[in-house]
Amino acid sequence: MDSIEVTIFKNIFQSISDEMGKILQRSAFSPNIKERNDFSCALFTAKGESFAFGSHIPVHLGAMPLSVKTALEEVEFGDGDTIILNDPYRGGTHLPDITLITPFFYKGELLFIVANRAHHSDVGGMQAGSMPLASEIFQEGLIIPPLKIIKKGKIDRGIMNFILSNVRTPVEREGDLMAQIAANERGIKRLKEIVDKYGIEKVKEYAQNLINYTEKLFKKFLLSLPKGEFEFEDYLDDDGFGNKGIKIAVRVKNKRDKIIFDFSESSSQVAGGLNANRAIVFSAVLYVLTTIMGEDIPINSGIMKPVELILKRGSILSPEKPSAMAGGNVETSQRIVDVILGAFSKILPEKIAAASQGTMNNISFGGKGYTYYETIGGGSGAGRGFNGTSAVHTHMTNSLNTPVEAIERNFPIIIKRYSVRKNSGGRGKWRGGDGIIREYEFLKDAEVSVLSERRVYSPYGLFGGENGKRGENILNRNGKKIKLKGKFNLSVKKGDILIIKTPGGGGYGKKG
Repeated sequence: MDSIEVTIFKNIFQSISDEMGKILQRSAFSPNIKERNDFSCALFTAKGESFAFGSHIPVHLGAMPLSVKTALEEVEFGDGDTIILNDPYRGGTHLPDITLITPFFYKGELLFIVANRAHHSDVGGMQAGSMPLASEIFQEGLIIPPLKIIKKGKIDRGIMNFILSNVRTPVEREGDLMAQIAANERGIKRLKEIVDKYGIEKVKEYAQNLINYTEKLFKKFLLSLPKGEFEFEDYLDDDGFGNKGIKIAVRVKNKRDKIIFDFSESSSQVAGGLNANRAIVFSAVLYVLTTIMGEDIPINSGIMKPVELILKRGSILSPEKPSAMAGGNVETSQRIVDVILGAFSKILPEKIAAASQGTMNNISFGGKGYTYYETIGGGSGAGRGFNGTSAVHTHMTNSLNTPVEAIERNFPIIIKRYSVRKNSGGRGKWRGGDGIIREYEFLKDAEVSVLSERRVYSPYGLFGGENGKRGENILNRNGKKIKLKGKFNLSVKKGDILIIKTPGGGGYGKKG
C-alpha cells in the first residue's frame, strides 16, 4: 500500500459519509434529525463490511453492519433498489431507528453499499414518540423487516403508505424518509465519481486495505496490553416493571491475538424495554476500543475482526422475541460502556475516566398532530489530569442539544429552565462534570414517556474519586412537586411542569 494514497482514500471515503449526513440533516423535517443530528451514515463493501463511518452516533455506527448483512441475506439486491428495516431482531437497534440500505452497482457489478440510520420521532405503538415503558416489542411501534422501499429507482408507494398509516405524524415521517433516500443517493453519486476517476479495482482495493490496516493496528494494540483477564460489573436501576438491580457484567480476556468480551454473567432478559441485542453490544465494544487506542485510525469493521463476543441466550444482552427493546439502545448501551471502561481501568488507569452520567435521559411526548423526542446531556467523568465536562452528551450518544427556540417554535411547550445542575459532579482530585436541569411546561394536555437511568445507582468514581450525583425526575402540578420514577408513561395536563435533573459524572482520585 502507498501510505499517501491510503490517507487520500481514507479522507475521500470519510468525506462521502459526512456529506451524506449533511444532506440528511438539511433535508429532514423533524427537529430530532435536523437539530439534534440523531442519524448516522456509512459505507460498506459488497460483503457488508464497513470501511468508512461518518462522524455521527456511536450506537448507530457499530450496529449498522449487522443490518446490512441481514439485508444481504434476506433480500436480493438489484440496481436502483433501496432496502428499509428497523427490526431489532434482524440487526436493528430499536424501532424508532430506521435504516435505509442502497447497493451501488457499476457496470453490472455490486461494488459497495451505502446506508444511513435515523431516529424517527414516532413509529406508532402505544405511546406518542414510540419510546414507551412497554413489556413487549409489539407495544413499541411498527416492526419493519428488510423490504424494498425503492425498486429499480421507483418508490414503492404501497410500502410507504403502509408505514405512514401506522404513525402519528405521517407528513414528518415521509419528509424524514425522503431525506434518508436523498442521503443515500448522494453517497451513490459520489462513489460513482471516484470509481470513474480511479477505476474499479483501485477503489475496491483501498476500501479493503483500510479494513486490513485497521485490523493490523488493533492487533498491534492488543500486543501492548497485559495478557490475562480483568472484569467489572455495574447495575441498571430497574426495568419499570419491578425488576431492580439489573446486572451488566463483563470479563475481558486478552489473548494477544484476539480479545474476548464475555457478558454471560449479566442478568436475564427483563419485562421492560432495557433488553439490548447483539448489534448494540457490538456497537458499545467498538466504541470503547476506538476510544482507548488513542490513535487516529480509520474506524471500520477491521477493529472487530480480532474480537469475540460471548452472550448468554435469554439474557438482557441476547433477549428472545418479543422482548421490549426501546431502552436497550439508549440506556443499556451506556451501562455496557461503563462496565467495559471499568474493566479496562484495572490495566489502563491513566487512560480511563470515571463513569459519565450513564443515561441518555430519554423524553418523548406528543398530542394531536405532533410528537417529539430528545435526549438530555449530563456530566462526564473526570480522569487523570482533567476535570469532567458539564452539560454534555457522552459515550454512545453523539447528538446535539435541541435549541429552546426550536422546541418552542414547533411544539406547545415552554422550556421554563435550562441550566447546569451545580455541584452534581463527584468530588475528587479531579472533579466530575455537572449535569443539567431542564424544565418543560406543557401548554396542552399530552402523553409523556421517560426512560432514564442512574436514578438509583450513581455514576462511579475511580481511584478514590466520589460518585456523581444521581438524576431525578419530578412533576410540578399546581405547585405540588411529585417525585417520579426513572421510567414511566404519564398523561400530563395543561400547566404541568416536568423537571428532569440529569446525573453528574464521577470524580477521579482522592482530593488532597
